[in-house]
Amino acid sequence: MDSKFGDIFRMKRYSVFAVAREAARYHTGWQRAWASPEPKKKYDVIIVGAGGHGLATAFYLGKNFGITNVAIIEKGWLGGGNTGRNTTIIRSNYLQDPSAALYEKSRSLYETMSQDLNYNVMFSPRGVMMLAQTEHEVRGYLRTAHANALQGVATRFIDPAEVKKLVPIINIHGPRYPVLGALWQPRGGTARHDAVAWGYARACSDMGMHVIQQTEVTAVRKEGNRVVGVDTTRGPIDCDKLGIVVAGHSGVMAERAGFRLPIESAPLQALVSEPIKPCMDVVVMANTVHGYMSQSDKGEMVIGGGTDSYNAYTQRGSFHHIEETVRALVETFPMISRLKMLRQWGGIVDMTGDRSPILSKTPVEGVFVNCGWGTGGFKATPGSGWAMAELMAKGHSPLTEEFSMFRFREGKFIDESVAAGVAH
Repeated sequence: MDSKFGDIFRMKRYSVFAVAREAARYHTGWQRAWASPEPKKKYDVIIVGAGGHGLATAFYLGKNFGITNVAIIEKGWLGGGNTGRNTTIIRSNYLQDPSAALYEKSRSLYETMSQDLNYNVMFSPRGVMMLAQTEHEVRGYLRTAHANALQGVATRFIDPAEVKKLVPIINIHGPRYPVLGALWQPRGGTARHDAVAWGYARACSDMGMHVIQQTEVTAVRKEGNRVVGVDTTRGPIDCDKLGIVVAGHSGVMAERAGFRLPIESAPLQALVSEPIKPCMDVVVMANTVHGYMSQSDKGEMVIGGGTDSYNAYTQRGSFHHIEETVRALVETFPMISRLKMLRQWGGIVDMTGDRSPILSKTPVEGVFVNCGWGTGGFKATPGSGWAMAELMAKGHSPLTEEFSMFRFREGKFIDESVAAGVAH
């Protein structure tokens, strides 16, 4: 931990001794995890969106650059958007070099996040496998494995026998799509999505940053072509720099700032089964049949699939998509046919034409945007925050150079339609 970070981080630390002390006094001495301050008239930086990416951006602005006069403004509750609605998968086995660099940076930050934040995010490097169920997928994943080797990302292609050994409950002789192998990343895995947001919020608040909830940004104020502040439901707030990190509502916020983004938003849903005894300790993604599954610490089977086929801003999904996803996964994991669905939810994902994100300056001076993560935003949370903070503080970042919003105008696409996931 660097000295700058150590000087800033002065909160009452969580530890086994703190737990024992509070247990002895009936847990009456715990502090609030983060403050709920009144907004100031002006901040150096305003981040719109208190999800994982927005909070991570603010955290690394403070940790890496000493910029702590920051407000993170959220129209709902902290982590109430996609951060609290995803299926928690973490991996970095992407094909293109810029993508692999960004996602591997993120995966490596997850490794030490609990220690860095002094908050247990329950990172579990249980391994992620992406099933190859057609000859086309075999060729694609072999290519990705070779690319990952050159990028320094630890993955390998495994045969059906090893797939079965790692996941005994799987049916590798499926009626439609037999398992021909898989792209395997042993250090991929999962983390507790809520805890990631809470840990970042706690650290930001301790640095003196303001996490302002239940406050909507209704307009972006400019002088000429430079941002000077925002209007909110709690009054105007001035700033020197503005970060738009609002996932599915990125197009709405961009329009309020006076420019358009090359994205579209759609619902993405997931569900969990009733809890059962441990039967699967890795994450399995099956792109051909459009489904993926892991088992949570509580025993629930966490299931997700592709986006709905229509554009919308709803945080629900259509029934036919649940039916299609579960039907496909029952073919691959027959035992789950006996389970009942416990709950279902949806999020709003924003997708670009090349299925890669946007981390970029914008046509408005002082305004930066982080969006377009599609169905894979959670895995990128710390790396995205690290890169976005560097871009906002210094005006450039090696991790964001290829992810400009202007690449679509210039034809410099980062095509991740295979590696990006089941919804792409």
